[in-house]
Amino acid sequence: MSDAFEIVGLVSRGPISRERLNVEFGSCYAEFSDYADALARTKPDAVCISTYAETHADYAVAAMEAGAHVFLEKPVADNIVDCKRVIETARRLNRKLVIGYILHVHPSWQKFTELAQTLGKPLVMRMNLNQQSSGANWETHKNLLSTTSPIVDCGVHYVDVMCRMTGSRPVSVNGIGARLSDEIAADQVNYGHLQVTFADGSIGWYEAGWGPMMSETAFFVKDVIGPKGCVSIVAKSAAAAGKSSDVDSHSKTESLLLHHASRKADGTFDRKDESIDVNDEPNHDELCRREQEVFLTAIREDRDLSAHWQSAIDSLRIVLAADQSFREGRTVKL
Repeated sequence: MSDAFEIVGLVSRGPISRERLNVEFGSCYAEFSDYADALARTKPDAVCISTYAETHADYAVAAMEAGAHVFLEKPVADNIVDCKRVIETARRLNRKLVIGYILHVHPSWQKFTELAQTLGKPLVMRMNLNQQSSGANWETHKNLLSTTSPIVDCGVHYVDVMCRMTGSRPVSVNGIGARLSDEIAADQVNYGHLQVTFADGSIGWYEAGWGPMMSETAFFVKDVIGPKGCVSIVAKSAAAAGKSSDVDSHSKTESLLLHHASRKADGTFDRKDESIDVNDEPNHDELCRREQEVFLTAIREDRDLSAHWQSAIDSLRIVLAADQSFREGRTVKL
């Protein structure tokens, strides 16, 4: 945690998680089971909300109305109306609202996006993150499925990247899904796939699945193709068997592979592929610390977060449209 923040309280409806966290921190912080009580008694300057998506909107609005800035885990909400309500509250009350798109602070993903923007238009973007989960991880995923699908919960990260790569607005979405377990409700799906089309002609697909049945083969695909070539994340160790449940593997890059499509007069490629090694490869905890620094800077320097908020709306709109497309069996126009 950044030294600039001082914790004044830990809140969780269940005692186990907050007690365990407090022990890790040295058992020195006040614990609360009631969120409103915690806000009233601690009067925080900032609140970090890392709960299930269906509580995000109400918790974020309550924090901002209590005078606090908010760091909010993605997605902003589980529906667009609440997402806009949260953002409008931040704008109305002049609070800093930073959403936890962890890839925004990852140096390799920043470079990946930068290189993708040199490939011309349209872009073809291929990304996935399937997770073979069991034990406690599968229990967590089943809890998440009660309110959100993998394509929504995980997808907002990667379609957000697609929006930044294209700099274009999404115009239509198709989605498919499947229920692969009798352990989840009949109306829940633990696998999904979306296709999104952008106004500039770019297209992207994203795939996500959770559960003990998921394949470890090709669970980690991060690839962008344009008229001038392609760039891919090459993460051999992250993509190895048995790694999809490891949260650190979800953001690993190791190196980027840049391919140039230009050719010589005889039709052969005129440039060799470039392997761009990644020197700054932060783990998940370090990425979280960097997110805190972004949050702190936004507060201290009164940063304009309008573009960040619009990105959050666009990415959520895409994944929710994919869920709607699957359930209604039609293309959703945005």
